[in-house]
Amino acid sequence: MLRALAVDDERPSLEELLYLLQADPRVGSAEGAGDATEALRRINRALESGPDGPEAIDVVFLDIQMPGLDGLDLARLLTGFAQPPLVVFVTAHEDFAVQAFDLKAVDYVLKPVRRERLAEAVRRVVELRAAEPRGAAPRIPVHEPDPDHIPVELGGVTRFVAVDDITHVEARGDYARLHTGKGSHLVRIPLSTLEERWRSRGFVRIHRRHLVALRHIGELRLDAGTVSVLVGSEELQVSRRHARELRDLLMRRTTS
Repeated sequence: MLRALAVDDERPSLEELLYLLQADPRVGSAEGAGDATEALRRINRALESGPDGPEAIDVVFLDIQMPGLDGLDLARLLTGFAQPPLVVFVTAHEDFAVQAFDLKAVDYVLKPVRRERLAEAVRRVVELRAAEPRGAAPRIPVHEPDPDHIPVELGGVTRFVAVDDITHVEARGDYARLHTGKGSHLVRIPLSTLEERWRSRGFVRIHRRHLVALRHIGELRLDAGTVSVLVGSEELQVSRRHARELRDLLMRRTTS
């Protein structure tokens, strides 16, 4: 039976989350904290109590955006403990999934929380704890950057999009929109970071706003001194500073 701590600065959200947790037969106890500082004090008591002590906590269901110490800050602090509780993020914001999994979160649940989605998160926590010998710290799956996939949030579920399926990427400030043949996904990663990460995979910058996969370019168009490329059914402009490099890359790709 899991011992859970729910952390949220919004009282209605906290009460709803506690209600759903307490209704799950796999959760033996669920208590709440109104902010990350209060939660940290409670977690410290749990760690002092030990994994089998009366104050023990198995998992923290953690909101992200809170005043003062936020959920990501608290999760970073927990990574410094020898036997921290597992962490499931529960948030209204879909843009922090990459950071959450970098912090070894078990799951990332979007608000409004659906009963079946929370039950899936509880299942993952239960399986992780059951896989470890009694008294041992749960082995949290390490979400190292996967060179072949990128995590995106879709309908409250984190999915992994194959890099090979991405046709082009559009800059949106500190975010980037990934385009595939089936749709698009917004991730909180700057375009410059993706350019550096995917250069060896055949992605090339064609404009300050666009990064394109060479293998998905169908046509290179020249019209009255302007250059553009056709990617699927979308025509993208190529800036002057990138036009020569792009033509050279496409020629080498054609002759190789």
